[in-house]
Amino acid sequence: MAEGGAASLSLPGPLLITGAGGFVGRHVLAALARLSPGTRVLTPATDITDRDAVRALFAAERPAACLHLAAIAAIGVARGDPALAWSVNLHGTLAIAEAIRDLAPACRLIFVSSSDLYGASFRCGEALDEQALPAPLNTYAATKAAADLALGAMAAEGLSVLRLRPFNHTGPGQSDHFVVPAFARQIALAEAGRGPAVIRVGALAPERDFLDVRDVARAYLAAVAQAESLASGTVLNIASGVPRRIGDVLSSLLARAAVPIQVEEDVARLRPADIPRAVGDARQARDCLGWAPAIPWDVTLGDVLDDWRLRVRGDVLF
Repeated sequence: MAEGGAASLSLPGPLLITGAGGFVGRHVLAALARLSPGTRVLTPATDITDRDAVRALFAAERPAACLHLAAIAAIGVARGDPALAWSVNLHGTLAIAEAIRDLAPACRLIFVSSSDLYGASFRCGEALDEQALPAPLNTYAATKAAADLALGAMAAEGLSVLRLRPFNHTGPGQSDHFVVPAFARQIALAEAGRGPAVIRVGALAPERDFLDVRDVARAYLAAVAQAESLASGTVLNIASGVPRRIGDVLSSLLARAAVPIQVEEDVARLRPADIPRAVGDARQARDCLGWAPAIPWDVTLGDVLDDWRLRVRGDVLF
C-alpha cells in the first residue's frame, strides 16, 4: 500500500493525541513512527466529555502539543444522535481547550475541524479558502463550526491553537459510513458472493475534494511541527483542490471489480441538504506547512478496495 513521501519531522514532545484509536488516528500513529520515531506520544483513553478526567490528564502530563482528533465524524451518526455529537464535538473540545488554558498553558492545541462547516458557502461553485463564511448544513458541520469558532475566540484570549479544516479523506481502514468505503464494501461483498451484484448509491452528480488519509496524516504532523511558528488562531484548509464527481469515483471502483455489478439508487442514502460542488483552496497550508498531497488518487481507490476485500475475507487490515 502507498505512503506519501515526506522528510523526517522534528516534533515537540510529549505529544498527546486524542482519538488515536480511530481511522485517522491510526494513520497518524503510523506516520509518526515513520517520520518522527523518537517523539514521546501519549494516547490516553480519556473520555473527553468528562471534564474532570480531562483536567486531571493535562495536569498530570502537561504535553507540549495536543493533536485533537477525537470526534463524532460521520454525518449520519451525528444526525441520528445529535446530543452525542454536540457533547463530543463541541463540549469535549471545550473541555480540552479549557484544561490547556488553565493547567498546561505551554501546550499548543492543533484542532481538527472540518471543511463541512463551510456548508452553503460552497454553493458559489468556487474553491473556498479560509476566508469563506461558515454556513453549516447538517448537525455534524454545526458542531464542528461551533467548536472552531469557540477556539478562535479563545485564541484571542490567549489560548495557543491552530485550526485545521480537512476536506473529504479516505483510505484503508475507513468505516462504510463514508461514500468511498461504502462503494468498496459493496463491491467486495459482491465479488465474494456474499452480497448481491448490485451497488446501492445516493446522489452521484455532486463533486467533492478527496484526499488520501495518509496525506492528511502528514499534514497534521506538519501542523504539529510548525504550530509554534504560526499565529494562534490560524486556520488552514487541508485540501487537494481537485473536484471529483461521486459517479466517477464509483465508475473507477467498478472498473476494478472482478464481477459485473449493477447500480441502483437508494433513497435512504440521499442527503437532504447536499450541494453540487465542494472544493478547497489549500495554498495557505502549502505555504505554511510545506505540505501537498502526494498519493495518486488511483492508488487511494485501489487501496480502499483491497482493504475491503481483506475485511470481507476476514483478514481485517485495521
